[in-house]
Amino acid sequence: MEIEELPGVGEKVAEKLKEAGFSSIESIAAASISELKDIGLGESSVIKIINAARENLKMGFETGLDALRKRERVGKITTGSKELDKLIGGGVETQAITELYGKYGSGKTQIGHQLAVNVQLPEEKGGLNRSAVYIDTENTFRPERIQQMAKALKLDPQEVLKNIHVARAYNSDHQMLLAEKAAELADEYNIGLVVVDSLTAHFRVEYVGRGTLAGRQQKINRHMHLLQRRLGDLHNAAILVTNQVMSRPDVLFADPTAPIGGHVVGHTATFRIYLRKGKGDKRIARLIDSPSMPEGECVFEVTTDGVKDVK
Repeated sequence: MEIEELPGVGEKVAEKLKEAGFSSIESIAAASISELKDIGLGESSVIKIINAARENLKMGFETGLDALRKRERVGKITTGSKELDKLIGGGVETQAITELYGKYGSGKTQIGHQLAVNVQLPEEKGGLNRSAVYIDTENTFRPERIQQMAKALKLDPQEVLKNIHVARAYNSDHQMLLAEKAAELADEYNIGLVVVDSLTAHFRVEYVGRGTLAGRQQKINRHMHLLQRRLGDLHNAAILVTNQVMSRPDVLFADPTAPIGGHVVGHTATFRIYLRKGKGDKRIARLIDSPSMPEGECVFEVTTDGVKDVK
């Protein structure tokens, strides 16, 4: 079914929807009422259009067996470390948001770079044979680092760099716009991974003080749901977000490090991994939250060749 065939959608409305990135029945079915209202449609029309799209896709109840069949589509990208893969259930999952948080130097960006390379590997080697999108908010993307990691895996560095689509986000609005753009280009680029490094940096700078907290949280929530629905769910892509941390002075006898974004980020992320620095090249990963794996820790290394198991 084409979007023009939905009740209430003619050529002009279809054009508006496509310009806003809603180019398929699936993208309309996964949209919220407010998202479609923002492009200039009335509420009653929006409800009618979304309901028709959902009915066409049979987005109601299903059996557990149907859910199991959908889970069989989930792919996993190796991190480069067998121990880290084991901790999170075999690698970074598609159709899920994986959050990495920790202090500077804990390895968040290094894992983001490594996954952008590894997603291009064939499936039998732990990849998806697909490309990556990298939304860089802190000017931390380094093509030279990608080349080092590609050479270590005996891949052509130039070809690997061609398959990573990088954009620098200059503020939170631009960051959200880039996520929408990635959703529009997901099929054209064959995107299997989206990295946002980091998720909260711009929001933290732009929204200062308790009076702005509600607005900030709503915006982060909208951003993460767009990543999950329009990239993770619709295009079977893996979403990796890195997150900054703060120190909690009220915690006296435990680790005072806490991620930015509060409960909004915590509830929306499927996997939460806390990274901290060990001796030398060693890094410690602790799985804080997962729908299927128990809490646990592992040690891995970040070397010139990339993310590896400790020798």
